[in-house]
Amino acid sequence: MREDVEIRFCGSGGQGLLLSAHILAHALILEGRKVAQSQSYEPTSRGGVSRSDIIVSDGMVDYPLATALDHLLILDQIAADTSDGVIKPGATVLVDATRVPTPPEGEFSLYVLPFSETAKAVGNQRVANMIALGALAGLSDICSRETLEAAVRTDTPAKFLELNIEALDRGYRMVAAEADTQAAV
Repeated sequence: MREDVEIRFCGSGGQGLLLSAHILAHALILEGRKVAQSQSYEPTSRGGVSRSDIIVSDGMVDYPLATALDHLLILDQIAADTSDGVIKPGATVLVDATRVPTPPEGEFSLYVLPFSETAKAVGNQRVANMIALGALAGLSDICSRETLEAAVRTDTPAKFLELNIEALDRGYRMVAAEADTQAAV
């Protein structure tokens, strides 16, 4: 039996973090995992801190809030310090290169990636969350790409489906390119 895996998506309201977390939770359920998801956001619709925790297990999940993060995704500086003290040594931390100029420091693997810049290149800044989701899934191998794409197809409105699939693909390609660069060094 595997240990529980704790994942947090955080940033500012309006970045689609709750949707990304929902999609990942759905994909994990499709793969037969037990999942608890919680969310917290400030009452402002845009700009306040937004966060969603996912606890993944092969058995029952005892507690729905993260206490020892294995994976952390930060899309805005406003949320950069909200996870201090709960990041496990050896965890994977992904931050947006533009929107998180001062990432957290610690004994974890830090990936500073151009999520918002890539979203602009795709043509819609609102898909930075999906790019980041693809990057997280590519780095963590938490679920299969096929299952994650199936969850995106189910949970995304039809008019944004192809854009979200492309954004997810960009995230996977982003971390594959990062791995190729590190292997060449």
